[in-house]
Amino acid sequence: MNDLNILDKPKLHAEIVAKCTEIGFTMPSDLYIGTLLKTLITSKPNSNVLELGTGIGLSLSWMIDGMDDKSKLISIDNDSKLIEIAKNFFGQNKQVEIICADGTEWIKNYKGEKFDLIFADAWPGKYSEIVEVLELVKVGGFYIIDDMSTQPNWPDGHQENVDTLIKYLESREDFNLTKINWSTGILIATKNDKQNMV
Repeated sequence: MNDLNILDKPKLHAEIVAKCTEIGFTMPSDLYIGTLLKTLITSKPNSNVLELGTGIGLSLSWMIDGMDDKSKLISIDNDSKLIEIAKNFFGQNKQVEIICADGTEWIKNYKGEKFDLIFADAWPGKYSEIVEVLELVKVGGFYIIDDMSTQPNWPDGHQENVDTLIKYLESREDFNLTKINWSTGILIATKNDKQNMV
């Protein structure tokens, strides 16, 4: 099996990749996490989806491709320049709300319905506010993070953050985990109906 043979790239994928190169954006999500997100979102018709860390919108393009016409998605980033680029690509899509905000404050103040899938690709919701974010996942819903394998752009000491996060997620009795040494290192957690005792 050739897992590089990905045939269902989003229509805007090439344009977004070109924009990454044009502005020197070096942290776009890779093809593997994109196709995984699309596949998982497709399994959740009429879903409510959250992305923490819009970036330039590359993973967002995959997520939108996986949604049916009754699903909706919120994507958040604190970088106004990147948000403007993402809005240029997806701002006309009525199913998508792209928000420029501090992720920590947004998570702490969110009062809406829970999510069928959360992709946490920013510090808030991944290394901070993790308890609050996990509370926002519906039973049967997915919490997904990437970059769990050592990355060349990690600052000194970041491996300890990763190890602490994984250990915490492993301790949660209300989530079932799968850790995948693929792509940039993927962790998929699915909310079950147990009570968390941690």
